[in-house]
Amino acid sequence: MHSGEITIESISKIEGTAGLKVTVEDNVVKDLKFIIKDYRRFYTQAVKGKPIISVPSFLSRICGTCSVAHLFAAIEAIEKSQGIAPSKQTMTLRRLTYDALMIRDHALHLYFFVLPDLLGIDSILDIPDDHDDWGHQLLHDSFDIKQLGTDISNLIAGAAIHAPMPTIGGFLKMPDVSKFPELIKRLEEIRPAVLRGIDAFFKMPDVLDRNSDYLALRSEDRYEYLEGDVLNTDGKRVPESEFRSFLKSVVIPYSQAEGYTFSDTHEDYLVGSLARINLNKDKLRAETKEQVSQYLEVFPSNNVYHNNLAQAIEILEAVNDAIYLMNSVNVTDEKPVKKPYQAGVGVGVVEAPRGILYHMAEVDESGKITDYDVIVPTAQNQINIENDLKKYFNENLDKGEEELRLDAEKIIRAYDPCMSCATNFLKIDWIRK
Repeated sequence: MHSGEITIESISKIEGTAGLKVTVEDNVVKDLKFIIKDYRRFYTQAVKGKPIISVPSFLSRICGTCSVAHLFAAIEAIEKSQGIAPSKQTMTLRRLTYDALMIRDHALHLYFFVLPDLLGIDSILDIPDDHDDWGHQLLHDSFDIKQLGTDISNLIAGAAIHAPMPTIGGFLKMPDVSKFPELIKRLEEIRPAVLRGIDAFFKMPDVLDRNSDYLALRSEDRYEYLEGDVLNTDGKRVPESEFRSFLKSVVIPYSQAEGYTFSDTHEDYLVGSLARINLNKDKLRAETKEQVSQYLEVFPSNNVYHNNLAQAIEILEAVNDAIYLMNSVNVTDEKPVKKPYQAGVGVGVVEAPRGILYHMAEVDESGKITDYDVIVPTAQNQINIENDLKKYFNENLDKGEEELRLDAEKIIRAYDPCMSCATNFLKIDWIRK
């Protein structure tokens, strides 16, 4: 392909609407636009003037699959604005809820969206109905893994999506600990299925190496999703409260999502499971390291497809962590911490399944929101996705149009962006110049 234009007007069967436009001149990609078309839904405007008690539940509606991440980021931001310090038990139960989120959300992405790529088919519905078939086994594994994550979240947080029990300062209702032994047994029994998945995604042959910067939360105590400083590849540590000031917002005129670069380097960066494993694999639980030692050897990795492998490893880490927590926590009846309203600003930074999620809450003395800001992982990854696609197209323009389309899908899917909700979702119109 010497010159031409690849245009995707609309990508269907996804969360939201996105497109891709590639301009090629003299066998070089002159322009590439990854276009997010309906990103802005004005949640941060809608919460202004609302009492803080209602805000976390409302903001969890930003996303269905990872609503717990938005819920906890909002709770953390408001707690910090009010000087509320949650108890150790509350933080343990939040951590357990987060383990459930990672088990359920990663399983959805890996087995329902990526597995067809691995098997060379269009959809999980095309997997043969043969119980001895490898792909069929993985599919059945996925149902068991995802259901277990859902059941843990239902018990601890009241629901897997838009959980009603976590609140500012604690939980509205304590979980029934008599159900812990059954869940522990199921977690222990699910390990072989999780390990099969790790091996499968380790063997995924696709490679796209690009030397990105990586950002992730890091705690010195453990592999962490809820607490810590933001760390980048060069070792720069940024406190949660200062994270926004270290991002440079990039206006993308053809997209409804802002892009971001890290201000120290002025370069694009990647957030998500690959960044977390690259920067924090030393903090994984000892049993996780032992169970997947051969797979961890590939990290740190610059292969974007290893985000899938990193997610599979995080499922195992969440399984092992949940077993530990349910075996060790002593749940007592505890009411949420409450304090008189105060004016203040708080920042909540958590690791959503897809990467760093930022919430900022400004509250007045009557306990109402005066300003709010949210930065989601997909917006942070947008520039990095574009640059990965530019590299891929420049190196592979000799391929046929259908192969280019399918590979572009897989690259975008490897990031697990919020619009990645179908197995094959890129429809490309080729316009020759």
